[in-house]
Amino acid sequence: MNSASSLTPLLWFLAVLALIPLALWLLRRTPLGGASGHGLRTIGTLPLSPNQRLLTVEVGHGEERRWLVLGVSPGSITTLHTMAPQDEAPGAAPAGPAAAPPFAQLLARLRPPGGPR
Repeated sequence: MNSASSLTPLLWFLAVLALIPLALWLLRRTPLGGASGHGLRTIGTLPLSPNQRLLTVEVGHGEERRWLVLGVSPGSITTLHTMAPQDEAPGAAPAGPAAAPPFAQLLARLRPPGGPR
C-alpha cells in the first residue's frame, strides 16, 4: 500500500469537515433552515417561571405591522393580545432625571448612620 492511497481517506474526511460549516451557513440563509426572521421582531420578554414567559413581538411591514403579546410555554404558544405598534416598548425605563436611583443609593438610605459598612 503506497502513501498516496493511504492519504485518500484522510483527505475525504478533511473535505467533509470543511463542508459542514458551509452547509450550516447555507441552511441559515435559505428558507430550508427555518424562519428567516423577516417581518418578525422581538420587542420584549418577561419570564414568568423557568419554562413560561410572556413575549411581545412585532409582525408585518409598514401599515400592516402589529404587536402580539404571546404566552409561551413548553407545550403551546397562545396569543393573549393584539395591538398597534407603540413608539416605545411598554415597561421601558424612563431616561433622564425621572429614572430610578441606583440600588447602592437606595441601600445607603436604608442603613442607619454610623452602622457597619
